[in-house]
Amino acid sequence: MAQPLRGLVLLPLIAGLPGLALAQTPSAAPQAPSVRGQAPTPDPNTAGYVKAKELPDGEIPTPKQDGDFVIGPTHHPAPEMSAREGVPQGRILEFTMESTDSRLYPGIAREPAGQPPIDPADPSKLIINSHSAPYTRKVAVYIPKQYAEGTVAPFIVGADGPDRTLFVALDNLIAAKRVPVMIAISIGNGSGDAQGSERGLEYDTMSGKYAEFVETEVLPLVEKKAGVKLTRDPDGRATMGCSSGAAAAFTMAWYRPDLYHRVLSYSGTYVYQQWPDSAETPHGAWDYHETIIPNSPRKPIRVWMHVSDRDIFIARDRYHDWVVANERMAKALAAKGYRYQFVFARNAGHCDRAVKAQTLPLALEYVWQGYRAK
Repeated sequence: MAQPLRGLVLLPLIAGLPGLALAQTPSAAPQAPSVRGQAPTPDPNTAGYVKAKELPDGEIPTPKQDGDFVIGPTHHPAPEMSAREGVPQGRILEFTMESTDSRLYPGIAREPAGQPPIDPADPSKLIINSHSAPYTRKVAVYIPKQYAEGTVAPFIVGADGPDRTLFVALDNLIAAKRVPVMIAISIGNGSGDAQGSERGLEYDTMSGKYAEFVETEVLPLVEKKAGVKLTRDPDGRATMGCSSGAAAAFTMAWYRPDLYHRVLSYSGTYVYQQWPDSAETPHGAWDYHETIIPNSPRKPIRVWMHVSDRDIFIARDRYHDWVVANERMAKALAAKGYRYQFVFARNAGHCDRAVKAQTLPLALEYVWQGYRAK
C-alpha cells in the first residue's frame, strides 16, 4: 500500500508543532521544522511489522480491539469532542508552579538560540550547551461534575498542558459511562524544546525522575488546591502526551509501573532525543524498541498509540524516524504480549489535530478498558 511522502527535516525534534493539541504554556509553541526533500515511506504492512488492518476511510477501531490499524485519509472529529447540551460540565482549576519551588527541576535553557551543530564525531548527536534558567508552568485540573467530594478518584496526567480538548471529551465520555469518573491533570512543560531545554530534560530523559516530580511536587498540590483525593492504585492512573510528551507518558509507566498502568501516546518520540547522554540508554527512547522492551519482563502496562504517515523524519542518522520508531514499538509490544492498540493515520502529520479530534475518545476508552475501582 503506497503511503504519502513524509517530510525530510534536518532539525532536532520540535515537539510543539502546529497540530499539537497538547502543547501549551509556559513557552510559546515551537515552530515546525523546515521540509527539505523527501523522506522514506514505510508501509504499515511492511514485512517484519505487526500485520495492520486497514479500515474503510472515516472508520476507526473499536475500544475493545487490540493490535494495529490503518485509518484515513479522511479524519472527521468525533462527536464527543464538542460540548453537548445537557451534558454536565466539569469545573477546571488552574494554578502555576515556579522553578524556584522545585527540588527536582530548578530550570535550564539551551544556549545559544538557534540550531545547535551536529557532533562531527557522531552525527546522531548535537553539540549542546545549557545554562540555568527560571520558568513558570501552568497546571490545569479537571474535576467532573459527577465527582463525589471526599471520595478517591482515578486520574489521568497529561503533558504539555493545559489541554482543554481533553476536558470536553471527558465530559461526554463520563456522562455516557464509557470511562470512569476521573480527575484530569494537565501539566505545562518547563519551557523550551528538545535537547538542552527544560522540556527536553523532563520528557526525553530515560528515568523515573519526571514521574517522581509529578508524584511528589504536583499531585500533592492538586489534592490541596482542588479538594480532591487521588487514587494510589496504579491501575487507576493513566498518562498521556504527544511527541516528547508521549515518550514521557510511556516513560512514567515503564520506570514506575508501581504508579501508572495506562498510557496514551500520539506521535511518540521513541527516538534518540535524550540529553544529557546516558551509558545505560545510549540511544535514548530508541532503546525502548531496540533492546529494553524485548529484553525485559512484561510489565502491567496497557498502551494506546498513534503515528502519522507524514510524521517527523530527520536524515542525519537512523535514530530519528518517528514512523519507524512507532512501528517498532508496536512490534516490540506485540512480541511481549502487551495489550495495545496502534493507529497508523494516513494523510496526517506530527501530532495531527484532526487525528486527535477523531480518535481521542476512542483512545481514552481503550486505555481505561478493564478498570475496576479497588
